[in-house]
Amino acid sequence: MDMNAGFGGFAASIINRPLWVMNVVPVDQPDTLHIIFNRGLIGVYHDWCESFNTYPRTYDLIHMSYLLGPLTKRCHIIEVAAEIDRILRPGRWFVLQDTIDMIRKMDPVLRSLHYKTTIVKHQFLLATKGFWRPGSIGS
Repeated sequence: MDMNAGFGGFAASIINRPLWVMNVVPVDQPDTLHIIFNRGLIGVYHDWCESFNTYPRTYDLIHMSYLLGPLTKRCHIIEVAAEIDRILRPGRWFVLQDTIDMIRKMDPVLRSLHYKTTIVKHQFLLATKGFWRPGSIGS
């Protein structure tokens, strides 16, 4: 899933692989969904301050590029992290590309949800969702 799809470039870059990407155009960003459709890709509009209409643990990879700053002006970062956690499968990945300030805000939130995180080049936060149960080691 690409949480801030723009023109669908992330999905277009892997078009020849046996994968699909749900392109999400945030409601408070420029309307580019028609361009995504014209490229033969799939996509939807969504307000990330609300729950995304999907089954829990649906996605293997969630990508967010420079969306967290504007989003946290309208809703709390914990609400966004909780929704990412709900739709991401255990053992899978969340990739955040943003400013180092936004990365530093999201990193402890994800670690509190038992994600393993790594900051790369002060521009990316790579997080792997853990699988834990209450009472297990580290909980």
